Amino acid sequence: MEERLVPGARRGHRLRPRRSRLHPQHLVRVRQALQPAGAGEGGTPSEAVAGCAPSHSRKPSPRWGWTLYSLAQGTMFWALFVVGHDWCACVGSHALRTYVWQPLTPSAPSCSSGHRSFSSNNTLNDFVGNIVHSSILVPYHGWRVSHRTHHSNHGHVENDESWHPTSKSLFDKFDGVAKAGRLTLPWAMLAYPFYLFNRSPGKVGSHFDPSCDLFVPSEKTMVLTSNACLVGMLGVLTAGAVALGPLAMAQLYLIPYLIGVAWLDLVTYLHHHGPDKAHADMPWYRGAEWSYLRGGLTTLDRDFGVFNKLHHNIETHVVHHLFPQIPHYHLVEATKAVKPVLGDYYREPQKSGFFPFHIFQVRVFYGVGPGRCAHASSSLEQNLTKSFARDHYVADTGDVVYYQKAW
Repeated sequence: MEERLVPGARRGHRLRPRRSRLHPQHLVRVRQALQPAGAGEGGTPSEAVAGCAPSHSRKPSPRWGWTLYSLAQGTMFWALFVVGHDWCACVGSHALRTYVWQPLTPSAPSCSSGHRSFSSNNTLNDFVGNIVHSSILVPYHGWRVSHRTHHSNHGHVENDESWHPTSKSLFDKFDGVAKAGRLTLPWAMLAYPFYLFNRSPGKVGSHFDPSCDLFVPSEKTMVLTSNACLVGMLGVLTAGAVALGPLAMAQLYLIPYLIGVAWLDLVTYLHHHGPDKAHADMPWYRGAEWSYLRGGLTTLDRDFGVFNKLHHNIETHVVHHLFPQIPHYHLVEATKAVKPVLGDYYREPQKSGFFPFHIFQVRVFYGVGPGRCAHASSSLEQNLTKSFARDHYVADTGDVVYYQKAW
């Protein structure tokens, strides 16, 4: 047998390899000891050990692993949405100069026809936006244009595009399914895919239809391009379902997708509904009472705890609406600078702990007598459920209106 040099030995000093002292008969005895009773002579020691172990000990328990994966991946899907959102054009310079910059600084210079907060290269913005949004089944250009409409008309009862209030006459026409889907939890937190296909109540068309009144003729090719990207993504998902099975793709993609949708609906709803302080309801405007600045100040900042940074400073919504061209990584700094100027017009958000439990309503039940019980709200704010319980519609007339309760 060839000798080898042991690391650390002196030069020229060699050691002979140690021979095994285990006699071949000992191997036979070890094998017989591991052999289960009644087993044939052909079994291996590994098979013997495996046969002695309980069957459930050899199988992983994926339940908690899949739950954690779905929550984490769904949270990242929403973060991807925010990244794609920052690549899109939110509002044209005409609206900014007319409603914001001119009243404050009449000498403000003119800008280009649209703002992207990641790059001044629109081709790069649109390329990255299509890739990112298609990965989570969002039509980038279709949604980009509707979101631009939302920013240009924020706070306007009729002209706003997303999560705007329903008039009393339209609300009365809702059937039970429509009311449940828009005004009850958790169904309203899954509304976004339906919004992409049908828009908000009272509006017609689809984000996938280039002939929708959301788009001008020059945007038809853009909408079709985003639709083609979605078809490609659906092809990838279909191939995954064929290769891995539908159940595996449901665990890998569908459930995280629904969690990402819930994140999207939760955050965007709370940015426009349910102020923390009582008797501080947000107005909605029509006619001459509306302006870009007043509409932007109807939005709300929210503290989402640990998710603020994970979701790219999603807590800073007021400044984002007033100046959508500011990149997300400058929004915290910009908010600090703007707050003293806005004064009482800025609604300070309730501070969150590590997790934003304060946005949910938590009730504590306790007994008050035989067969009876009562409940009391916890010390946590109930922004979300309180808003769904009372913010149902606005009056059909009036240039400054507030949400009213239907029941």
